[in-house]
Amino acid sequence: MAGFIDRKVQLTARLRDLEARLEAIESELDSHQSKDWEDLATERETDEVLEGLGTSGQQEIRMIKAALDRMEAGTYGHCTVCGADIPEKRLDVLPFTPFCSACAA
Repeated sequence: MAGFIDRKVQLTARLRDLEARLEAIESELDSHQSKDWEDLATERETDEVLEGLGTSGQQEIRMIKAALDRMEAGTYGHCTVCGADIPEKRLDVLPFTPFCSACAA
C-alpha cells in the first residue's frame, strides 16, 4: 500500500510540475513581439522547440491523469490490455504506464 501512495504522490507532483512548465512555455510563446526580421527568425526557432516541449508535456499530462484515474478506479498496476499485473520494477520506471511489458512491445 505504501508503494501505491508513494506513486500517487509522485504522479501528482509530476503533474503539477508539468502544468507549471506548460504555463511558462505558453507565456514565453505569447511574449515574442520582435519587429526585427533576424530576431523574429531566432524567436521562431525557439518557438518550435518550445512547442515540441509543450506537445510532449501535454501527452505526459494525459498519461498521468489516466494513471490517477486508474488509481481511483482500483485498476492501477494492471495492464489495460491483458489484465496482468504490471511488475513493480516497470512501474518504478514508468509510473503512468497502462501496459505490462508484453503488451507494450
